[in-house]
Amino acid sequence: MSLLQGKTAIITGATRGIGKGIATIFAQQGANVAFTYSSSVEAAATLEKELNALGIQAKGYQSNAANFEQAQELVASVLETFGTIDILVNNAGITKDNLLMRMSEDDFDKVIEVNLKSVFNMTKAVQRTMLKQRKGSIINMSSVVGIKGNAGQANYAASKSGIIGFSKSVALELGSRNIRSNVVAPGFIETEMTDKLDEKVVEGWRNAIPLKRGGTPDDVANTCLFLASDLSAYITGQVINVDGGMLT
Repeated sequence: MSLLQGKTAIITGATRGIGKGIATIFAQQGANVAFTYSSSVEAAATLEKELNALGIQAKGYQSNAANFEQAQELVASVLETFGTIDILVNNAGITKDNLLMRMSEDDFDKVIEVNLKSVFNMTKAVQRTMLKQRKGSIINMSSVVGIKGNAGQANYAASKSGIIGFSKSVALELGSRNIRSNVVAPGFIETEMTDKLDEKVVEGWRNAIPLKRGGTPDDVANTCLFLASDLSAYITGQVINVDGGMLT
C-alpha cells in the first residue's frame, strides 16, 4: 500500500532541487500532486508529464505564493480539479545574500515576502478546506540557517526562523481539528544550485558534516513523506533537521 494513496498535495516551487524531489516521491507513493512554479514553464511541463506517467494526477500552476490573492486563486483552482487538499508543502524560497551593511531594503523585503509571507498566504488559503475535512498535514521548509544564523544571510535566516515560529503557532491553533504543522530544516543539500560552487569549498563542507556527505533532495523528500503520511499522525509542532548531523 502506498503511503499517500488517494491524498492530494500542493507543493510550492517544485520544478527543481528539493521541490522536485518532494513532488516525485509523493507521486511515487500515490499522491496526486498540484505544484507551483514562478517562471520555468518548460521545466514545469516536463515535470507534469513525468509525474502523470507514474499513474497519478499531476498539474503545474504558474503562481506566486508571495501574493495573497494568487494563493487564494491557486487553492480554489486545485480544489476544482482535485477535490481535496490533504497536504501542503511550502517549499518556494529565494536568497539575496549580502552582509548587512551592503544589504538593501529591497533585498530584505523580497526574501521575507517570498520565503515567509508565502507560508502565511498558502496556509491561510488551505486552512478552510483542512478544517472542513478535519484532517491535514502542513510541512514548511526552513533551514539550519533559520536555527543557527549565517553571516551574509540575515534576511534569509530571519525568514527561515520566522517559519519555525509561525508553524509552531499553527500547530497549537489547529491541532484540535487534527491538522498538523511541522518544519523540515535542511542542511547542506547538493542540488543544481550547489553544482556551481567550487569543488574544494564543497569538499570542505562535506568533511565538516558528521555523515561526511552533502544531503540529496531525496533525503529531504523522504522526511516530508513521513510528515505527510499517517506514519506521523501524532507529530505536530516539530522541527526536523535533515543535515547529516551538522547541528549536533
